[in-house]
Amino acid sequence: MTLIKSISGIRGTIGGQTGDTLNPLDIVKFTSAYATFIAQQNPGKKLKIIVGRDARISGEMMKNVICGTLMGIGADVVNIGLATTPTTELAVTMAEADGGIIITASHNPRQWNALKLLNNKGEFLTATDGAEVLKIAEEEAFVYADVDHLGSYTEDHTFDERHIDSVLSLSLVDVEAIKERKFKVCVDAVNSVGGIILPKLLDRLGVDYTLLYGEPTGDFGHNPEPLEKNLTGIMDEMKQSDYDLGIVVDPDVDRLAFIQEDGVMFGEEYTLVSVADYVLENIKGNTVSNLSSTRALRDVTEKHGGKYYASAVGEVNVTTKMKEVGAIIGGEGNGGIIYPESHYGRDSLVGIALFLSLLAKKSLKASELRKTYPPYFIAKNRIDLTPDTDIDAILNTVKSLYGAKEGVSINDIDGVKLDFAKSWVHLRKSNTEPIIRIYSEASTMEEADELGKEIMRIISDMQ
Repeated sequence: MTLIKSISGIRGTIGGQTGDTLNPLDIVKFTSAYATFIAQQNPGKKLKIIVGRDARISGEMMKNVICGTLMGIGADVVNIGLATTPTTELAVTMAEADGGIIITASHNPRQWNALKLLNNKGEFLTATDGAEVLKIAEEEAFVYADVDHLGSYTEDHTFDERHIDSVLSLSLVDVEAIKERKFKVCVDAVNSVGGIILPKLLDRLGVDYTLLYGEPTGDFGHNPEPLEKNLTGIMDEMKQSDYDLGIVVDPDVDRLAFIQEDGVMFGEEYTLVSVADYVLENIKGNTVSNLSSTRALRDVTEKHGGKYYASAVGEVNVTTKMKEVGAIIGGEGNGGIIYPESHYGRDSLVGIALFLSLLAKKSLKASELRKTYPPYFIAKNRIDLTPDTDIDAILNTVKSLYGAKEGVSINDIDGVKLDFAKSWVHLRKSNTEPIIRIYSEASTMEEADELGKEIMRIISDMQ
């Protein structure tokens, strides 16, 4: 079964039987539930809903089903076409819409797609709101409009430029410093929407670039998750040519990874760390990342006199915590940067502009900048779930085994995280795949991996 329903949306592989995979009937059902929920928040109002999509092969089909369903409910649809997730989020507020649907499965392979659901602030639904949408879908508690009250359909392709305008107007984006540095970069856009918008951004910044996998065909040139093992193409290109930086995004451009001028990964965990360092150097404040993110953000935050906070995994959990503690920057260690001066959503365009500003103003190479941050290494392991896997039993066993040990701090707001003096391990069920993720961090990769493997052996002994 590859249909995953959660508070953040619906995700699955395309084709197959109803209720088992992501197919037109389930798309209609979930879209109807979402539109009904938005209508309940706006009684008597003619709804306006933004729809944007990445370049996945199934995106055109899904766009047609979703837009038609929204019109059938009675909502006016504004289709912004091929667009990044952050562009779609911003379009909701720029168009004064009541909500939005992003058609993307983020970093999942090409056979996957998903609906990400937004409120009228262009932010992901809260857990409570998402649960209500699931309830409406389960009960099929929706009513369609009669012929005199169907919604309208329009297209608006202006939001890429409006998104870029908003990025370049940010107080810490130094366009002139970037232009003076005359950067030469290599960009891997994985044959999705990054290939459309990133050249426009870099042109505005005066950056010379080479574009790899730039055609938005949805036929990804490699595994679309921006991890080192998937990026040998751009890393080899960086080593063979004279570039200042490599830039890698995922299919919907909300995750960002950098490659140093020497062809070595800057480290996806350090995307947020470096940008936060730049922001905090100029504006004092607090930061937030999720429990599975590097300690380096905490170290950098405290260096600048701020306070670091951890949230449960998931963008909506990070943004909720950011609002609660007044954080000026936050995000996730997978390369997601959330900068409230722009909006409460992971945005690679914001990250690129701030990072280039940092490099330009400090007159550093990327490799030199990387050496200024605390060296941590994260090992990422996983265990595939079966229908018989008792996740609660696993978590309780780990807590009981480590809870009595001296010097171990346990956080169970999202799975179980064990904090040791110089390392940590976090295990939790994935929101997007039928697996348990086991992330661990230490001062060497060998130590981090062994810590994760230790937990995996405990789980194996239980089965």
